Amino acid sequence: MAQTHTGTRASDLRCADDRRIAPVTGAWWRRAVRTVVGRRTQLRWVHLVLGGALLMPYYLLTTVVFAMLAHGADPFTSLRWQLGTFASALPLAAPTALLPLVRPLEATAARSLCGLPESAELAAGPAGSWDARARTALWYALHLAIGGLVSGLFLSLLPASALLVALPFTDDSYADGLGWPDAFGSTPTALAPLAGVALLAMLMGIAAAAGALLARCAPALLGPAPAERLAAAERRAARLASRNRLARELHDSVGHALSAVTLQASAARKVLDTDPDFAREALAAIEETTRDAVGELDSVLGLLREEEAAPATAPSPTLMDLDGLLARTRAAGVAVELTAPGTLDRLPPVVSREAYRIVQEGLSNALRHAGRVPVRLRIAEDPKKVEITMENPVDGTTRARTAGGGRGLRGIAERVTLLRGTCAWDTVDGVWRLTVRLPVEASR
Repeated sequence: MAQTHTGTRASDLRCADDRRIAPVTGAWWRRAVRTVVGRRTQLRWVHLVLGGALLMPYYLLTTVVFAMLAHGADPFTSLRWQLGTFASALPLAAPTALLPLVRPLEATAARSLCGLPESAELAAGPAGSWDARARTALWYALHLAIGGLVSGLFLSLLPASALLVALPFTDDSYADGLGWPDAFGSTPTALAPLAGVALLAMLMGIAAAAGALLARCAPALLGPAPAERLAAAERRAARLASRNRLARELHDSVGHALSAVTLQASAARKVLDTDPDFAREALAAIEETTRDAVGELDSVLGLLREEEAAPATAPSPTLMDLDGLLARTRAAGVAVELTAPGTLDRLPPVVSREAYRIVQEGLSNALRHAGRVPVRLRIAEDPKKVEITMENPVDGTTRARTAGGGRGLRGIAERVTLLRGTCAWDTVDGVWRLTVRLPVEASR
């Protein structure tokens, strides 16, 4: 009984081993079949045939030239002359790749038909340097050479494979002229189908290997040059900087307007019955604030409409518009004390625009985090720089909320960095202080 149990366990183990081996073997065969006849191999075969078709005009031209100039040349029936004609046609085809449209067309064909991995990067535009043109010419010659060889093998050996498979079942008179019966000798011609199948398998293997070779070479020969990668990175950085700039504009203009409107509406609600005149002033300030905010929003959104060539309808505000900003802030119940030179029109436009946004964001921070507290704004100017200082009292709760900063302070830091200035903010003895210095000479 124990012996029977032991034998059963051994049989079960062998069956388990067979079950483990069978899927592995089946998976191996499936992978092999997919490699040879899968969809990716079929697309690569189409790419190879395309290369052979592109080679034909150069091959025919070289054939005609050899037939006219070389005495005794026979490029139509002689294999030696055919190979010589094929080798001579490739240098004639390579300069065609110097045309601007060849590179994007070849890259599109390789991306669609070569089964490249997703990480492969191919150039999308014409070659801009001689290094890129040389790599494109090398790829074009390689594509035509491998495609021509594979196309020639299929045109000659595929019919031969079919004839070998049919040899035992048909009249072999067509094979006498090819010498196939003599080639088999004493071996029965019944083995001819096996030879035909082997020949067909060899053709498919050659096509798969040739397609894989071109797929491996495509990123190196059709990929962007270092200068093109750098230019693409600069374009991406410029787009990102533009998006960040628009985000800052929206945050500063709309955020300030909403903060001011919130406080103005709150003040109007509290004194609506006791001080109607102040309530009317607050409502008028809300109307003016929202109108200005809509104008600035239209200006920013105009930059996002790439299809519109017209500039934005509302110009960006500068320090010359500071009086309106302070009036709207005071209407919200915030006392703003301004110390500034008599005129601020001598500043470069870019510095004046950024300085206005910095002041706007500073006031928004005071409205949002400190409430109706007095704000001291000081603007100092000299030939080298303009300095902006804002101060407002804070309590413990406000310090806790603003200690980590926010999007507004990050936006101020980004604006200052773009102009190569400096900024700092901190709370000292219950006073929140923001200090910004913007160079003037570097922005002229």
